[in-house]
Amino acid sequence: MSLILNHLSKALQLKTLQRSIHVTAAVEKCRAGRYRPTMRRTRALTYEMAQKPFQLVMRKSWNIWNTSNIKDGNRPAETAVEDEFIRRFIGGTFHNIFVSELIIKRQHNIIRIAGIIDRKILPRKLYFLTGFSQELLSYWLQCPVKLELQSVPTKEDVVFKYI
Repeated sequence: MSLILNHLSKALQLKTLQRSIHVTAAVEKCRAGRYRPTMRRTRALTYEMAQKPFQLVMRKSWNIWNTSNIKDGNRPAETAVEDEFIRRFIGGTFHNIFVSELIIKRQHNIIRIAGIIDRKILPRKLYFLTGFSQELLSYWLQCPVKLELQSVPTKEDVVFKYI
């Protein structure tokens, strides 16, 4: 028995001596969140899309404003689900009309939804869809919901640059 233990201890000592550190060069190439340029500069980018990932905090604001994700915040999971529901509902109701991203702001008990839309539908239909969305979202989310929409004549008016 002592022979086996002696052999095992020598094997463990050899394994510990054989361990080494593998070092490779650090690759600090940040490619996430960047758009690749095209050959003829035909890809249109909005202001939000044109910002580099490390400049987002300094140059633009967040798309969702809420305080439920801070420590001891109220209902963080429910808020995230509600925000996703709002995005999908508005995207389905105003189909292919939004030319920018939705901005969801929660202030006390009010949810404000802002965005830029295209002027390709009649104003009467736009007013109906706005009121319809506000009423249904207010009923489902049990708090006042306000839509703040701005319109542009064409989609090219929100283009910041071409790459």
